Amino acid sequence: MKWNRFIKENALHLSWVVALVATLGSLYFSEIMRFLPCKLCWYQRILMYPLVIILGIAAVRKDTKQYLYVLPLSVWGMGVSLYHYLMQKTSWFKDGATACGPVPCDVDYIDWLGFVTIPFLAFVAFTLITIIHILLALAERKR
Repeated sequence: MKWNRFIKENALHLSWVVALVATLGSLYFSEIMRFLPCKLCWYQRILMYPLVIILGIAAVRKDTKQYLYVLPLSVWGMGVSLYHYLMQKTSWFKDGATACGPVPCDVDYIDWLGFVTIPFLAFVAFTLITIIHILLALAERKR
């Protein structure tokens, strides 16, 4: 029962922080490090940036029903970033990488520890937000 209360009280703030860090990270990579985003990076941004506003407003208003709006964006974001990551790290989707636009989608601007790339970071952020909001939805249903 305690996790229920913890999730209800902190889920919106936690997921807002994750979305904010992901958004600031993407802006850091493009505006300070001057990494040009590819088409799939733009799609991930389109799905992440509104979450900062939605979750920020929801956290202030303590509106725990926002999972209805957050989950579609975060699940789609997980799918796009997973596809993008697989395009970079496997040979399964290499053919589509060059057709991605002016910047090929298989470019690894960062490659920390041999597996952490920008799409991997986006996938982790979308996954955390998704898990937090699934737990929030379950907590709300138990009420």
